[in-house]
Amino acid sequence: MSHLDFISIVKQAWLSYDQSRSIKTIRDISANVSTNHVYRIDFEGGHQPVIAKLSYFGYYEHFVEDHTIINSLANNLPAPYENLLSRSLMKGNSLFIYRHQDSILDAWIVFYRPIEIREKLPRRLHQHHILELGSQFAHFHQACASIRNTLPSSSKTLKIDIEHLLTIIETEVGKFEHRGHLDSIKLHCQQFLNSCEQLGADSLPDLPIFLDWNIGNFSVTQDLKLFSRWDYDWFRLGSRILDFYFFSRVVSDAGDRTIFSYNITTLCEERFIEFLKRYHQVYPLTEQEIRFLPEAYRFFILNYVIKDGRYFFHEIFATKLQMEAFESYLPSVANFPVELLLKELNI
Repeated sequence: MSHLDFISIVKQAWLSYDQSRSIKTIRDISANVSTNHVYRIDFEGGHQPVIAKLSYFGYYEHFVEDHTIINSLANNLPAPYENLLSRSLMKGNSLFIYRHQDSILDAWIVFYRPIEIREKLPRRLHQHHILELGSQFAHFHQACASIRNTLPSSSKTLKIDIEHLLTIIETEVGKFEHRGHLDSIKLHCQQFLNSCEQLGADSLPDLPIFLDWNIGNFSVTQDLKLFSRWDYDWFRLGSRILDFYFFSRVVSDAGDRTIFSYNITTLCEERFIEFLKRYHQVYPLTEQEIRFLPEAYRFFILNYVIKDGRYFFHEIFATKLQMEAFESYLPSVANFPVELLLKELNI
């Protein structure tokens, strides 16, 4: 959809929001990994710039729901996280979300205040980074847990997303996109649902979860305290364990790479185990949660790589990741060494 005039849509969204501030420039600042678009709007007269996020995959209702929860979270997080998240712009008493609909496109735009960025971590972390991040993410999860009952509810659950994938592969489009892999998808969906039932995963507390904790999505202070977080594309309410696969990627020996894969092996690296131990000291994990870890990974692959991959990632990334998902990611879940992690944590 790169031929569509997204900037004109952003301009119309702003005019719908506030015609009193005249636009000077609209600049695309997207990361160019996903199909979402992010723009910086600068105004005449020296007004503070605004960030616009445009999305057109998924459901409008989910977009509204997610950003309503995120905005509530941004306002409710206690110190030192009261300025961690960017706040969305309100109009009157409501979060402002603009919906553009025509014969080609159904797109939605939300406006954010710019967020301050401090220090970026190196692409490959050192030992002191890993240990401090283990503590920092544990404290952040504790803060999220402390206000989780104050947030609006979410209609999305793990089971609903998996059932949606099973529905998709019964359609003509789904059968064509996933031809040759339909039985594998059904098998892994059923294994996930069975494991969730056996583990009692529904009883795990729901926290606000961002999932995509790439090094490029957050900043820290000079003493490595978590300072700011942006990119909320995969936000949801769910078990804190859903965050841990990307934590493992942040601390991995390979570090942050432009060409990437989603192998499960980062969850077994010694560097991640050290991270996990430090996290566990601050905000103890349970046996039930550790046993859910490989299933959280399986869910990530099924939902974000297979179900939504071609709508979220650009085609070159989606094709590669989906191929690897069937060849190695999903089969690797069966051999994940849960007992090793339980032993390392003395659980």
